[in-house]
Amino acid sequence: MANITLGGNPVETIGELPAVGSQILDFKLTAIDLSTKTLADFKGSKLILNIFPSVNTGVCATSVRQFNTEANELENTKILCISRDLPFAQEQFCAAEGLENVVMLSDFKTGQFGKDYGVLFTTGIFDALLSRSIVVVDTDGKVLYNEQVPETGEEPNYKAALEALYNA
Repeated sequence: MANITLGGNPVETIGELPAVGSQILDFKLTAIDLSTKTLADFKGSKLILNIFPSVNTGVCATSVRQFNTEANELENTKILCISRDLPFAQEQFCAAEGLENVVMLSDFKTGQFGKDYGVLFTTGIFDALLSRSIVVVDTDGKVLYNEQVPETGEEPNYKAALEALYNA
């Protein structure tokens, strides 16, 4: 489990992020149109997995906005914003913000993504939500970078994630 905090209080996740150099795991997540998306739907693209507790919190919303802006400059890259929010809430957020460069995906049905990727909170007030994390993947599905943000209330290191992508 990861050694992270939420509001300065220690919390635990179910495991660890996929290691740099490892192959990304397949997933089944729900898109805003309620279709199921798997890793195969993004085959041949570089990926940034922006994982967070809920789009309805300030820092989570900021990370989605930031990656939406960065997406304009990225070639052959999809930014997957993943939470356990209902797809309806994700869609409403993007519509209200005018965000069209990110792919919103939900782990609300089973929570299996959170378990497989080691980001499901198992303690604290966000128990059963996903911890703020970034996973950057190349076109072959190899993990180039990962970050589980040490304090959930802080933003991820956008610069480091993007540098890993550019240096691939």
